Amino acid sequence: MNLTTDQYYIEKTMQGDTQAFGVLVERYQDFIYTITLRMVKNREEAEEVAQDSFIKAFESLASFRGESKFSSWLYSIAYRKALDRLRQQQRKRTTQLVEEATEGDAVLVENALHYLEAKERSEIIQEAIMKLPEEEAAIITFYYFEAQSVKEIAAITSLTEDNVKIKLFRSRKKLYTLLKQFVIPEITKYNGQAI
Repeated sequence: MNLTTDQYYIEKTMQGDTQAFGVLVERYQDFIYTITLRMVKNREEAEEVAQDSFIKAFESLASFRGESKFSSWLYSIAYRKALDRLRQQQRKRTTQLVEEATEGDAVLVENALHYLEAKERSEIIQEAIMKLPEEEAAIITFYYFEAQSVKEIAAITSLTEDNVKIKLFRSRKKLYTLLKQFVIPEITKYNGQAI
């Protein structure tokens, strides 16, 4: 595993070594694709948005001042590119009304997830996240999968920290409700088995 810092590759790129930027692309391409996919909800478009994000990052690299982590700066570019794509398409997405989740539901979902195989659990979580509205899917992804702090997410999304907290709270409730649709049948199946 290559532990050379992002800053090393940024400096090499700025000195004209374009292959150094390729290392940064390789390092972050999976997550950038994931975040764009969760926002635009289409694989081909997500690939295009991810590619556009790296092109924008390469072209704007001189403006990266190191005030935040390079990854946060890159995520911010991808987030904005995905929002731009959504605006261009002027999609009229109808978000299902999601029933309110209770604390008991959250515990029920968490307990039930322990019964599922790791791969199946991951697929169910990914599918549920894809059903969230674009911005909420991005925020959940930044927070849980990329371990970004509320402050970092606020910087990436240009939202206030309070707004990020509110969106995280609401997104978690929606996610629990969506997961409940997948998990309740699993609990029933598990409890019905003879042990």
